[in-house]
Amino acid sequence: MIYQSKLAPKFDVNNGKNMDFILSLLNSESENVTELAATIISHSCENSSEQLSLCSAGVPQKLVSLFGGSMNLRDACLDSVTAVIRNNREVASRFASTDHGKGFRSVVGLIHDRSPRTRLLACLCLIALGHASPCHFQDKQIKTKLIMVLLELIEEPGQVGDEAPLALTTLMKDSLELQKQALTTSAVEKLSNHLLANSLESRRAVTILLALSELCSKLEESRSQLMSVEASTLILEALKHDWADIRVAACSCLKNISRSPKVLSGGRLSCDTVIGPLVQLLQDSSTSVQVAALGAICNIAVNLTPRKSVLLHSGVVSQLVHLSKSMDPTLRLKSVWALRNIMFLLSPKDKDFIVKELTLSTLSSLICDSEHFVQEQTLALVHNLVDGYVDSANYVIGEDGMVIDAIARQLNNASAPGVCIQGMFVLANIAAGNEMNKEAVMNVLLPHRADRVRPSFVVNFLQSKDKQLRVATLWCLLNLIYPKCEASSGRVVRLQNAGVILQVKSMINDPCLDCKLRVRMVLEHCVDNADDCFM
Repeated sequence: MIYQSKLAPKFDVNNGKNMDFILSLLNSESENVTELAATIISHSCENSSEQLSLCSAGVPQKLVSLFGGSMNLRDACLDSVTAVIRNNREVASRFASTDHGKGFRSVVGLIHDRSPRTRLLACLCLIALGHASPCHFQDKQIKTKLIMVLLELIEEPGQVGDEAPLALTTLMKDSLELQKQALTTSAVEKLSNHLLANSLESRRAVTILLALSELCSKLEESRSQLMSVEASTLILEALKHDWADIRVAACSCLKNISRSPKVLSGGRLSCDTVIGPLVQLLQDSSTSVQVAALGAICNIAVNLTPRKSVLLHSGVVSQLVHLSKSMDPTLRLKSVWALRNIMFLLSPKDKDFIVKELTLSTLSSLICDSEHFVQEQTLALVHNLVDGYVDSANYVIGEDGMVIDAIARQLNNASAPGVCIQGMFVLANIAAGNEMNKEAVMNVLLPHRADRVRPSFVVNFLQSKDKQLRVATLWCLLNLIYPKCEASSGRVVRLQNAGVILQVKSMINDPCLDCKLRVRMVLEHCVDNADDCFM
């Protein structure tokens, strides 16, 4: 009775005496005792060392040998095997190959069992095995059968029917192959029909929405199928539901549906019908709902490039600015990410509107945020701000240099690679401007200290193993020393004195073709600038 509760104490199976005790329970003639042993293992097996200990003691094989017992014992053993192999490549591989795959075949056989609960647990065990050791889970027929069994189990009452869509989601996660296979079994239509047949008040509605979300994450055809049925109307209703889990699931569904520009162009889920409810959810009392709504808005903003006025007039910008100041780092990250996507290819007038709402002070603070993911997205936002709009560079280098000083601090501190890459792309865009812009960038790259120049981070960036960082840095140099510009030759001299050009020369055979091309262009510009001096 104690081990029926999740609050039961963990059992240290790495302790020799405890392992002996577990094995003695498994070898008992009483099914109640062996079921207890399986339950203790499921409850206590949490890390790879415990999984390896149990595997080395032959526990998985013993559990498989007990599949022939009562239904309760069989289910407990299946759950226990799943716990032992979950996310552990070595243990999963040993289990699948021991005794010529006897254990694996036994689990496959149980997906045809009469008991719905047993079929579900067998599916979950195979899913765990496939994720831990994909090489032992390549049979297309078994994968298709798993999808079909799980779709059938959704019709079962109670917990089995509630959990089956979640198992299907786990099976298909990030797998284009499995999502295509699910499409051939009419998974979207079947899940949609179940959603329409069940109340939104149910746990099953949540798990079905999450399964539909995963099905729409990669395939355009799945999105089109979902939009052609009445389920799309239910998704809109779910955004306004009292239950937070339903609202989260609906947002997740919209996030993946909105990867398709076609879906947002008209019909039940057009941008006009979804943006209002999503903006309202940014004020939700549940952080998880706010995060989910932000994810959907991020995707919608990317695909609404020609019609972003719909977003700007919805009041979303002020809400995003508010959330960018949240104490929750995930809310800050997602809100800045959404602002970045809205800023992409925006008109100068609308860019000015966003900057005034956000303020340069907040922008500078976000560049120096405690979380490097927030720093990276903020710099990507600045990159989109200065891209294609020359005057917007004034926001970065003006106002006492507040923003460009924040960028300089991050680059000099050699932050995470993504932060450095975005920072260099910002500088590259600014360096494409006038002489004042170029000089501002030079002062970041080669800051003066009294009568000497401090060693520049640029050389380190050019030596980086990250090819994107090398490319971004070379682009910045190209824009700084573009021939025929007023002071290009002087900038070349400063870069030579700092050892930057010498480092560029050493990259003439860079393994990255893009880098190699930019290196040659930089060196050609250096020669052209030298010729200009002699003229």
